[in-house]
Amino acid sequence: MDKKAKKQTRPLKHYTVSLKFFFRAFWKTILTWIVIVTFIVVAIHYKVDKSVIGGAVVIFGIISQAFIGLLNIIGLVPLVGPLVAKILALPLFWLINALGYFVSVLAIKRGYSQEVVNYRILTVVLLVGIVIGFVLGKII
Repeated sequence: MDKKAKKQTRPLKHYTVSLKFFFRAFWKTILTWIVIVTFIVVAIHYKVDKSVIGGAVVIFGIISQAFIGLLNIIGLVPLVGPLVAKILALPLFWLINALGYFVSVLAIKRGYSQEVVNYRILTVVLLVGIVIGFVLGKII
């Protein structure tokens, strides 16, 4: 490698993060998600009710700020990460998703379970489309 190439790569080393530094910075978030995933696997193995598992994960995730930590790790991905983190934090995104759950509960109570499955699939596709469109719109 010639001197000019070495001189150009020297500033890039300042922006690279080693794996050791990453684990040192995010060890609490990583440990929290290992605990959450372990709890889910063990609870499913012992056939615990899924609503209890979901409720426990949501409560533990909110108290331990695991979701915010995961959003921070997603935000570290170059170019796309900050955009995905920004769209996931938008209130409209959460409002559409919450509205979908409320409508699902009402529809299930009235006996439209197959339609609810189709509706939820369409909602997830819409939300993923919003994320992809937002990212592509910011990049292009």
